[in-house]
Amino acid sequence: MLRPTVFRKHPLCWLLSLGILLLFSGCVDEPSSLERVQKEGVLRVVTRNSPATYFQDRNGETGFEYELVKRFADDLGVELKIETADNLDDLFARLDQPGGPELAAAGLVASPQRQQQARFSAPYLEVTPQVIHRNGQRRPTSPEGMVGQRILVLKGSSHAEMLREVQTRLPELKFEESDTVEVVDLLRMVDEGQIDLTLVDSNELAMNQVYFPNVRVAFDFGDARSLRWAVPSGEDTSLLEAVDEFLGRAEKNGTLQRLKERYYGHVDVLGYVGAYTFARHLQQRLPRYERHFREAGRQTGIDWRLLAAMGYQESLWQPEATSKTGVRGLMMLTQDTAQAMGVSNRLDPRQSIFGGGKYFAMIKDGLSGDIEEPDRTWFALAAYNIGIAHLSDARKLAEAEGLNPNKWLDVSKMLPRLAQKQWYRKTRYGYARGGETVHFVRNVRRYYDILTWVTQPQLEGGQIAESGLHLPAIDKRKPAEEKN
Repeated sequence: MLRPTVFRKHPLCWLLSLGILLLFSGCVDEPSSLERVQKEGVLRVVTRNSPATYFQDRNGETGFEYELVKRFADDLGVELKIETADNLDDLFARLDQPGGPELAAAGLVASPQRQQQARFSAPYLEVTPQVIHRNGQRRPTSPEGMVGQRILVLKGSSHAEMLREVQTRLPELKFEESDTVEVVDLLRMVDEGQIDLTLVDSNELAMNQVYFPNVRVAFDFGDARSLRWAVPSGEDTSLLEAVDEFLGRAEKNGTLQRLKERYYGHVDVLGYVGAYTFARHLQQRLPRYERHFREAGRQTGIDWRLLAAMGYQESLWQPEATSKTGVRGLMMLTQDTAQAMGVSNRLDPRQSIFGGGKYFAMIKDGLSGDIEEPDRTWFALAAYNIGIAHLSDARKLAEAEGLNPNKWLDVSKMLPRLAQKQWYRKTRYGYARGGETVHFVRNVRRYYDILTWVTQPQLEGGQIAESGLHLPAIDKRKPAEEKN
């Protein structure tokens, strides 16, 4: 017969041992929020679905906030998992839920009310709240001028908080909030006259204004404010500290500046009249040549919308266009380039589009392997316009100035110097109108952005309602006259 164990003889010993084990297990520290993210290998982020934050095009996920937070996830060595909130109240509610997202990256301002709901990071972008009105209607110049007008803002937004604060001294000011709209919807409603005024931040207006040529800034509603990321409230600041360290590095190494330039550095190049004209040509001219751009895109591997944007900048989609220097056709090819690309008739739109696409693809493939996307595309556009030799000169000038010759943001600063004797005399290939090239690239990028938005797969596939994405429409109405 087996002898009873010591625990069977002494049950008190067993209970004491169990108590000690429980005591020690209770002393084990819970992992911090940063440790949980790293252990799980996933960073869950809640954001908004808008052009200035996060959206999807045929190439996948994109947007300023998305690209920045994706770099943060890569920095942590974890996978990024994005979820979108229906509105701002929903966003903060999700952030506060147990097991919810660890981070909110959605163009947020750390208002007093929000600071009670979450902890906020260091700033990464300055914006100015602006009152938006419709061109041709009475323009308010102060909060007093907003009294009696139809005002709608996002529910739960910092703009709503600002308006409520103004109401304490101006109770006759009335406004409404909605959780069923986004910024693009508010701008459209002002543009169409459904409401008189709204409030949006300057960066979001810049991203969307080209789609709504009748909207105008009435006045700045206060001083510039900083956008920040948010983490759940509580004493655990480990993830927040990692965010602040990342944003600090992103500022120092130029990542933030490059993203700002990518998304906001070229948004005002059209102006109101240019936006109206492009909208009209988009409806009337592009359909005649779209199939050629698409086919050329398939053959060259270049996004057809980029080729279309180039064609618009070159000729306004006019196949018979001819410049004073003798370049001709929809893609404005020189005689030598046309011959090299097998184009026998530069005024034939199909030949011109295919020749231009083939030439652009050849330029892009021939660039230095050190130039990565998206800069590689911008460099290829510059070379298409000014020639690879002058672009090489500008890159060397950038390097001599301690800038990065492989970054478009840096080289674009040098290109205008090619028209200044004190600089071009130092280059191998001499004088060139480099400022025009910077303008060319900036315009093409803007047209490309617009075409990307209006040809998203949800739009083409008729699945807008299912996707829930907000797609701005091009308004081709002529802008009304300004009234004060």
